[in-house]
Amino acid sequence: MAVVVLRERWSELLPGSAPLADDLVARYVERTRRAYRDQYLEAVLGTLDSLIQLSTDPTSVRLAAWFHRAVHQPGGGSAEDAESSARLVERTLPAYGVDPIRVAEVARLVRLTGDLATPPTDSYAPPRRDANGDVLLDAVNGILATAPARYAAHASEVRRDAGDRAAAVGRRYDEVQVLLDGHLYRTQLARQRMGTAARANLEAELAGLDSELPAPWRGWQQAALSAAATFSAVAAAVASIAAAGAPWQVPAVEPEAGWPPVALAVSSLFCAPVLFRSSHSASQRARLLAGTVVAVAVTGLLIAWAKVPVTNPAVGIGLRVPLVISALLLLLLAGTAALVASLLRTKKARFLPSRNLGQQLSWLAVPGVIALLLLLVVQPLARGYVLGSNERSEGPRGPAGQRPESVLDGGVTWVSRALTSAGAEEAIGTKYGIAVPRQSGVVEMLDAATGELRWRYSRSDSDEKPDIVATGNGEYVLAEFADIGYLLLDANTGKRKAAWPGGTRDHSIQEADPLLTGERLSRGSDKLHGVDPDGDNRWTFEPGRCTDIGAVATSDTVVAFLGHSCGSEPDEVAGIDLESGKKLWSKSPTDMYRRPVVVGGLVVVAEPGGDSDVPVALVAIEPRTGETKWRWPVPAGWSCRTLLKEAGRLLIVVDCPGPDTQQNTKTVVTAIDAMTGQTTWQVTAPVNPRTRVAVTADGRVVSLGGSAGGCAATVIDQTGYRKVPLPAGISCSRDPVAIGNLILTSGPAGVIALH
Repeated sequence: MAVVVLRERWSELLPGSAPLADDLVARYVERTRRAYRDQYLEAVLGTLDSLIQLSTDPTSVRLAAWFHRAVHQPGGGSAEDAESSARLVERTLPAYGVDPIRVAEVARLVRLTGDLATPPTDSYAPPRRDANGDVLLDAVNGILATAPARYAAHASEVRRDAGDRAAAVGRRYDEVQVLLDGHLYRTQLARQRMGTAARANLEAELAGLDSELPAPWRGWQQAALSAAATFSAVAAAVASIAAAGAPWQVPAVEPEAGWPPVALAVSSLFCAPVLFRSSHSASQRARLLAGTVVAVAVTGLLIAWAKVPVTNPAVGIGLRVPLVISALLLLLLAGTAALVASLLRTKKARFLPSRNLGQQLSWLAVPGVIALLLLLVVQPLARGYVLGSNERSEGPRGPAGQRPESVLDGGVTWVSRALTSAGAEEAIGTKYGIAVPRQSGVVEMLDAATGELRWRYSRSDSDEKPDIVATGNGEYVLAEFADIGYLLLDANTGKRKAAWPGGTRDHSIQEADPLLTGERLSRGSDKLHGVDPDGDNRWTFEPGRCTDIGAVATSDTVVAFLGHSCGSEPDEVAGIDLESGKKLWSKSPTDMYRRPVVVGGLVVVAEPGGDSDVPVALVAIEPRTGETKWRWPVPAGWSCRTLLKEAGRLLIVVDCPGPDTQQNTKTVVTAIDAMTGQTTWQVTAPVNPRTRVAVTADGRVVSLGGSAGGCAATVIDQTGYRKVPLPAGISCSRDPVAIGNLILTSGPAGVIALH
């Protein structure tokens, strides 16, 4: 019946061309075809009848509709069919007296059907409308607007005609998506009559194709954006909560309002579900909500940046500043991700599997990435911003001078004019001068030859005196600032080389050079760490719970003293390889050794004598094996502190003969050869044994005390002892410090180097 109807349509179109009509109808009904058969042609011609009044050459358009799928190869594409059909037009129509101009027009129109997709509305603006082409293409696409059952049958035939099922489904999926991305019809009349029905048919087909396609990964981008929108908002809330407990500036001039970061945290948590829903919606409202979050975040960033305190030596930036900025950046990321997800859902991601491996992995991976972003990016950047914004480094002022030696003749080599109310007690020697901490969060490096200031490192966020040690063979100063942690300063320039990781803030320095730190835990095992100058941990030694750790180190070995305070395990001494942290040996003495000191590559310890604080002997331990190299008995009459100091290859022992009473005014100094354990020299001097002493590198013991003329220095060495009057202005109540063979004391103007 359809064939008869088609023959009647042709006879009205081109009289006297029955053979051509028979040939064309035969082509559309041949058994090798699975798609684009006579029902398809009838639907196209029927649609054309309702649009033909819009064309300028109805005959050419109708002829093109007949010919556009006259040649069809199963599995072939529309472009190949259109080209072959156009050539058929050029071969056959001239034989039936069709004007060459019309033949060319029909062939042109047929070739247009090779691409049925229309361009997007915003880019479809041709300089001249092709009325004939628009009508033909809309008629060919009229099959899209047929009844759902008929369209489903046509779509099924098209897929079967394409050959391999999996490939056909995938290709058809792409074709339908391309069609849906356009506006389907070119003429306004076709859009009004067929647009809604055609889009419904295509969307139904795409949904069916979606269920057939293997999609283990499809949609992961959409899921990743949705997860990023949700968890970035949560991360912004976390950063805001952290900011609530941090200051905006330090020191705080007045009480700071705590509600802004709290309000930001609440807003961020509220935005998380809102942005989740927005990322799953293609509505205008969803995009408006996501855009509002973006606008609020940008406005907040501008306000926060404008409110950042201006730093000076007395005012610094608090940790709240980078945390609030980080929270706003995360909120901006959340809003942007939700907006992009909504736009993608409008265009490309309209049909997605409900769940698949890609989407599940996205929801698992994105929170992990954001957590790593907080830990590895946001936190270090925030800390780095605070560290860099609040520090000032001045100098260096000239090259480092050679450190002099104090001959202690009663003169003064130099008086530091750079330090006010800072004494020599905390001074340390480095390769490039003498470093001294100050109460206002300052470290100053003095030239060892002149006492002039070489450089000053100061922090606006600290007003307490830092604890400093020299490390790296005098190349660095390691300074511990309260609430900041350990900072590594270049001893030559005063520039900060590194900031130790935040986890090391509560570590205690067990040994400065080489660096060892102890970590005391309320639960679990206390730990000993081998650390590089920049704070990187080389190894960790865990002796067990309820263990106090003390340690000293030689050039290649750590000797650790482990005191167990619970259980029946005895105290022990252990040798640890300095580079790897591997335990080399251990032994359990009857009583734990005390006062370890490294001398000549050996570790010398005091062997306790019962309840008394006075040891019964000094024991030298070979650090690599734990063997006892020698044992030096402490005389029974000694009763004081038994101070042990290293002086090159000599062990200097300072004690007092007789009872430790106020009436005892004698001090005995003994020099022991570290290699043999033999006494090299011993001198007893009439010096108060409770006076603090300094020991120089060449073995001299120096103490300060009052005299009739003011302050005097008592020097004890292998030649005996002597008392040297000192100039006015030196404080005898403050302890002297020996740096190499240079003796430093304190005065009202700062540090004084004795000649």
